[in-house]
Amino acid sequence: MSVPSLSLNNDVELPALGFGVYQTPPEQTVPAVETALAIGYRHIDTAAAYGNEREVGEAIRRSGHDRSEVFIETKIWISDYGYDETLHAFDKSAGKLGVDRIDLLILHQALPGEFDRTVEAYKALETLLADGRVRAIGVSNFMPDHLRRLMARTEVVPAVNQIEVHPYFRQSELLAFDTEHGILNQAWSPIGGITFYRDGSTGSTLQDPVIGEIARAHGRTPAQVMLRWHLQQNRQVIPKSVTPSRIAENIDVFAFDLTDDQLAAIDALDTGVRGGPEPEDVTLENFGADIPEA
Repeated sequence: MSVPSLSLNNDVELPALGFGVYQTPPEQTVPAVETALAIGYRHIDTAAAYGNEREVGEAIRRSGHDRSEVFIETKIWISDYGYDETLHAFDKSAGKLGVDRIDLLILHQALPGEFDRTVEAYKALETLLADGRVRAIGVSNFMPDHLRRLMARTEVVPAVNQIEVHPYFRQSELLAFDTEHGILNQAWSPIGGITFYRDGSTGSTLQDPVIGEIARAHGRTPAQVMLRWHLQQNRQVIPKSVTPSRIAENIDVFAFDLTDDQLAAIDALDTGVRGGPEPEDVTLENFGADIPEA
């Protein structure tokens, strides 16, 4: 199956739909990524903090696809922020992935309480970009104020901002800010897996009656409807699964269109409740973790 591409702000092409491996155990990562690549995915999203970069690289090599056919994205964890530290973090990630160049390298969190370290980390990404060791750079979980502060002190506008977006948490202001500045919105948890909130009050998007009705109207699943919602609003999506049937289901979203009314109905489900950690609460004290050497 062929996946259309989106152009980043430096003209690098990124598949509109990729494959995520967040919380995928290392022993399940190789078969899951192999399955995804066999089905037609060509973008794999991982992170140093996920602990499965090595397995992602192994799966890509086993797939038989040429390195140039697979777009690899990974993330620098906050424990490796700082100019020299981030340059070394690239070496660790590239070594585990088994590649000389990473297609998209991003900062995993804003680390607002120690933002000087964040800025120095991003300057290291700029150096890696200028040296050709990465093809594009960006950020993740940055709010508008974080982006303003970053762009005031650096040269390269982030190509992407990977953020929590799903029908129950749309982040409309952030989506608009990114778009205004030429930053592609990447949706993590795009089908709302993180909507099983800690207090259990919100429920699952997969059982939402509005989404279910739209799915029945198109002969599709709720997950497919949610992915289509993102794509029609020009967001890149990175669903995750280790189940082959679900992996295949999640990429089969390019042969139908939601109506404007259906898109608006899904927009209206926004609760404003975040499932992941508040970006302002991410500190080295709470979230720091050593990233092993390659």
